Amino acid sequence: MKEYQTITEISGPLVFAEVDEPVGYDEIVEIETADGEVRRGQVLDTSSGTVAIQTFEGTGGIDRESSVRFLGETMKMPVTEDLLGRVLDGSGNPIDDGPDIVPDERRDIVGAAINPYSREYPEEFIQTGVSAIDGMNTLVRGQKLPIFSGSGLPHNDLALQIARQATVPEEEGDEDSEFAVIFGAMGITAEEANEFMDDFERTGALERSVVFMNLADDPAVERTVTPRLALTTAEYLAFDKGYHVLVILTDMTNYCEALREIGAAREEVPGRRGYPGYMYTDLAQLYERAGRIKGQEGSVTQIPILTMPSDDITHPIPDLTGYITEGQILVDRDLNSQGLQPPINVLPSLSRLMDDGIGEGLTRGDHGGVSDQIYAAYAEGEDLRDLVNIVGREALSERDNKFLDFADRFEEEFVEQGYDTNRDIDETLDIGWDLLSMLPKEELNRVDEEYIEEYYVEEESAEVPADD
Repeated sequence: MKEYQTITEISGPLVFAEVDEPVGYDEIVEIETADGEVRRGQVLDTSSGTVAIQTFEGTGGIDRESSVRFLGETMKMPVTEDLLGRVLDGSGNPIDDGPDIVPDERRDIVGAAINPYSREYPEEFIQTGVSAIDGMNTLVRGQKLPIFSGSGLPHNDLALQIARQATVPEEEGDEDSEFAVIFGAMGITAEEANEFMDDFERTGALERSVVFMNLADDPAVERTVTPRLALTTAEYLAFDKGYHVLVILTDMTNYCEALREIGAAREEVPGRRGYPGYMYTDLAQLYERAGRIKGQEGSVTQIPILTMPSDDITHPIPDLTGYITEGQILVDRDLNSQGLQPPINVLPSLSRLMDDGIGEGLTRGDHGGVSDQIYAAYAEGEDLRDLVNIVGREALSERDNKFLDFADRFEEEFVEQGYDTNRDIDETLDIGWDLLSMLPKEELNRVDEEYIEEYYVEEESAEVPADD
């Protein structure tokens, strides 16, 4: 352990000190103030005898008389299966009045990317109970599928719904696998934190979850540590204990704002819109920790949630996230204003691995054809809505009216389900077939004939209602 009393500058969350021996990057530091208070920090940069230290608890009270101790190790997360059911702060300390954590081991939070050769291709279904995801943008184990939202939209309600409903349907030889949720909240308000905890406790979801809470008034530097602690815990449960782990991280925009704040304090040359030029690499280090490993039972699946500033999908945060991840779920402001719960717009949403996680032996065999057909019909109905605004509904043909009605009923019956309704995949597909039965058989050109014969129901409800 090396100790110095050589602080030269304090800038925002950073403390600069002179050293006469090499100091390791990411090394943990203790800073003791004149009144004996100890703050923890981490070496952010080291060069020419000067180190930059980012403090986890803020720099208030630190001055040139404070002493700096370099502990010679990087930050580690104490991991154990007993973490399930616990609530921790953004630095990994328990805040639930529970007993002290007795770890099985302590693991470096930086982690390591999974060797591409050792990766198992993701192709097993995770059921979220949300029809717009399960039926149209299916999530598979080992995938990273972000939710793109906007300020004021109910992405937190959707996150909680997924956290309490998500399951891995049992398959032959897979009965022993257990499911766990790691919930990492970054930069949220105290009100949001209370809502999260009330819901976890009310529904019993906390029993299979580990919750990390970084609040808006906590130091920005801690925000950069929280997702790494969460993912380290997830990797331990998945690859050491055989759990299928779903990691929900909200809000990644707050995380990126913390990166920008630290970059400004370091006087770095900014990239797009003031964010660090290395933000792509930093996000990739987090997102690429999702996946499956050959020969390992468990899996790590990620649902990062981010709010797009000004609802701009070309903003650097959603833009870079879209490059790294395998699709996106889009929470739509117009659908939210119509009162739909959850307001997921399926047309711009995408799950690139969906086709590998559905079909015979994974979900019901007609899954792919139904989703493709619904996409096509809903997209046509959306186009016709624009046409109706110009020429009026009476100018449409009988066929066009059916597609217009289909779009309305799709939103009202398929997308709309509320935040407390848990639909299994069979129920979701049955609703899809009820909607497709509104359309003439000859229009179902994306579904196999055998499924049409089995599930298509000809009924009078397929007729177009008379206009008022």
